[in-house]
Amino acid sequence: MTSTDTGERRRAADTRPVITDLLVASTVESIAGEAWVALVGEDEVLVPIPGDLPVDPVSAWVDVVGPWTGSVVLTTGRDTAADLTRALLGPAVPEELEDEDVADAFGEIANVVGGNVKAALPGPSALSLPDVGAAPAVRNPADVCRIDVLWRGQPVAISVQGALPALPLPHPPHENPMHENPMHENPTHENGASL
Repeated sequence: MTSTDTGERRRAADTRPVITDLLVASTVESIAGEAWVALVGEDEVLVPIPGDLPVDPVSAWVDVVGPWTGSVVLTTGRDTAADLTRALLGPAVPEELEDEDVADAFGEIANVVGGNVKAALPGPSALSLPDVGAAPAVRNPADVCRIDVLWRGQPVAISVQGALPALPLPHPPHENPMHENPMHENPTHENGASL
């Protein structure tokens, strides 16, 4: 007995999870809080109160590639990123911070937060090296989990956002051109072979 491949199994396999099906905001907040204490200091806490980001923000992020693909993005003001660098470097902080110092330190915080988010997601997954600059664009608003916190009274946004656009909806069988035309019920190649 032969069966017709309707493509249903392939379409089911094309379904990608969105982050809100995999993580809740409280998990992201817990991951970020633990990373903050470990990297920035025991007395350094994130307060779950939203604040307005400055006009000239800076972001640090890592990409996660696996069953869920996206970015873990930390965004704050440039002065706050410099303060984070000073706190992270502690006594080893240079008198004058270079942009590279801030990029390295802020990127390291994003790397640790992103690595812990990756560990909470279904795998296997890979993690990119951190990047610092303007935040990657949100591609699918339904695939975002964002928390807004304050650190030393300054706003920090932490966003776990999908990198892929939403998949198109599968076509119902009546929209499949192969099923609309009876001539194509059993298509054959010009040499007579079944397709």
